[in-house]
Amino acid sequence: MSKIAKLFKGSSSSSSSKHHRSRGGPSPQEAIHKLRETEEMLTKKQDYLEKRIEQELMIARKNGTKNKRAALQALKRKKRLEQQLTQIDGTLSTIEFQREALENSHTNTEVLKNMGFAAKAMKQVHENMDIGKIDDLMQDITEQQDVAREISDAISGPFGETFDEDELMAELAELEQEEFEDSMKGMGGLPSVPRSKLPSERTSHRATTKKRVEDDDDMRMLASWAT
Repeated sequence: MSKIAKLFKGSSSSSSSKHHRSRGGPSPQEAIHKLRETEEMLTKKQDYLEKRIEQELMIARKNGTKNKRAALQALKRKKRLEQQLTQIDGTLSTIEFQREALENSHTNTEVLKNMGFAAKAMKQVHENMDIGKIDDLMQDITEQQDVAREISDAISGPFGETFDEDELMAELAELEQEEFEDSMKGMGGLPSVPRSKLPSERTSHRATTKKRVEDDDDMRMLASWAT
């Protein structure tokens, strides 16, 4: 029987039989705590084995050429230590998986317990409620909101006579037109447009006529030469 099996057998036969038989087994918190303690112990064992492996490797290197027998013995011890280290790695993986599964189960149990407690509280609250009364209450609230809206509209509405905005704007435009016409009459009407041509236009017209006369003279002179 291995040391680890003896360890688990011893712990289960002593502490578990004395403390947990009367209570029907350990609680999830206690089991998780024991698994964590076992993980810590195996981790320390790992560190110890790794140091021993380094020592045996140094001994084998030191006696490699001087004392082959001592070097071989050191390598054998190193192999046995490596096997123990591999076994501890596998055991740690199993314990870690078991602890995580137990923690998840415990969490789910607590969540379901709290959800059940909340469901009972909600049921107790709903027992004191009548659906018919709730519908009547919501109908009353809606009616009162409609009444409040009508009151608000009545208060905010205009008092006295109401007028057509388009008609008022048309009348205002007529008044503005009359005022504009009166102001034009007071100024003597609109200024008349001059009928005579501007000086600049007369000058340009004279220059154009003069050039046309000169062109006609040149054409007559060319005609007389040709004949």
